Amino acid sequence: MIIFKARQLKKEMINLGKKLHALHLAAGSSGNISASLGKGRILITATGAVLGSLKTRDIIKVDLHNQKDLTNKRLTSEFPLHRLIQEVFPKKVIIHCHPVLANAYFAVYSDLKALTFESKIYLGEIPVIPQETPAVSKPELVVEALKTSNLVALKNHGVVCIADNFKSAMNLIETLEDAVRMAAVAQLFNKDILDNLDKTLKADLAGSEVYPMFSREHIQAIVDLVNRDEFIAQKGKELDLTVKLAIKLDDTNTAFKFNFEQGKIVKLDADCNAPFIISASGSIWEQVFLGKLDSFVAVTQGKMKLQGQLGQLSKWYAPFSRLFELFKQVRIKR
Repeated sequence: MIIFKARQLKKEMINLGKKLHALHLAAGSSGNISASLGKGRILITATGAVLGSLKTRDIIKVDLHNQKDLTNKRLTSEFPLHRLIQEVFPKKVIIHCHPVLANAYFAVYSDLKALTFESKIYLGEIPVIPQETPAVSKPELVVEALKTSNLVALKNHGVVCIADNFKSAMNLIETLEDAVRMAAVAQLFNKDILDNLDKTLKADLAGSEVYPMFSREHIQAIVDLVNRDEFIAQKGKELDLTVKLAIKLDDTNTAFKFNFEQGKIVKLDADCNAPFIISASGSIWEQVFLGKLDSFVAVTQGKMKLQGQLGQLSKWYAPFSRLFELFKQVRIKR
């Protein structure tokens, strides 16, 4: 079984290398990729491997619990990064590459202006990690950033992306490169790009009260903000925001259901009997309530689970974006 899986993954990695090279995401011997085989074993491209012309001999198997494997001279200089990521996020694939446009952009800017809904939903805010050496010397910073986004930019170096499979990882990297290209083109037309939606979302309604996360009082405080919010009220009427949406804390199975009618939450129930349920662990919800993780992005990247179709929720993207923005306006105890 493990032999068949390794053989299949090697084929995927070889094809992926060709695609990375063809799309100018990796040049020469830059970049490296790895994939989990389970039980602490991974496949990883060797040092000096050219991703655009990978051979099976360029991909080595490493047992992360075997000291002999860990001292293999063919290990890439980025192995410590892959090793730590694989230990924290098991059963994942990792792509580390050097996209031309993304590298150029983050060498100049510290954040990315998302101009399309696709960028907002699938990318969110891209964490940017300072990089001072040719190889990643502080992989723990990358791992910490990957807890809030499956895609991280390394300033003056490249990007690191994790996913359940190579196709999903490539989709994120290609989406980022396209978003950077769009931002560059947009600046040719208007150097002072304003996003009215983002501007509206910046209203500060923060209160001074601090609540235990996912307590009745915490969620009720969010409801009170929603029902006082003019933007949600306006969009709720325009878009007929009448739906039941539940949020659930997986650790304790605590759940709350928002009963929306024309943008107003007319009732708050302590159950998850709803057509749409967003659920996650406490650590992920904490990131959301602290404003470090966008709920839409968390769903598309698999950090949160959604019961129901994301496409159906997207018609209410504007008011729900505001709802998720209000999540972080209510302070929680840490």
